[in-house]
Amino acid sequence: MKADTHPQYSAVQVHCTCGNSFETGSTEGKDISVEVCSECHPFYTGQQKVVDTAGRVGKFQARYGRKA
Repeated sequence: MKADTHPQYSAVQVHCTCGNSFETGSTEGKDISVEVCSECHPFYTGQQKVVDTAGRVGKFQARYGRKA
């Protein structure tokens, strides 16, 4: 590799709004704040929210008089 071509890669702390923090590598050079992490994301916690697609389809059918 050429010298001074790549940014400095160092260990940084990642802080989530849920209170969880962990260490990772980054070229950011300072601590990182995130809103969602693996400790609070619905996919990992098993508390997924179901989107009401039936209501959307009903509104579409009422508006345009079409069957989906």
